[in-house]
Amino acid sequence: MRVGAVIVKSAVFGILAAVSLAATGASADPVRDWHDLARVHDQVVNAIQEMERARAANHYDMAGHGARAEDLLRRAERQLRLAIEAAKASR
Repeated sequence: MRVGAVIVKSAVFGILAAVSLAATGASADPVRDWHDLARVHDQVVNAIQEMERARAANHYDMAGHGARAEDLLRRAERQLRLAIEAAKASR
C-alpha cells in the first residue's frame, strides 16, 4: 500500500469520526443555537473540499473508498443543512 493512500485513508477516517462525533453530540440534546450546527456544517464542507483534493492527488485510485467517503460527506452536509433550517424554523 502506498504511503499516500495510507495518509488519505487516515484523513478520511479522522474526518468521518469527527463528523460522527459532532453529529452524535448535536443530536443528544435539543438544539438551542443553530450556530453550533453551522460550524459543524462548515467543517464538513471543508472536509469535502479536502477529500476532492486528496482524490485528485491520488488520481482517484482508492478502490472506490474515496468516492464513498466523499458521498457520505455530501450526505452529512445535506443533513446538517436541513438541521440548521429546522433549528431556525423552530425558533
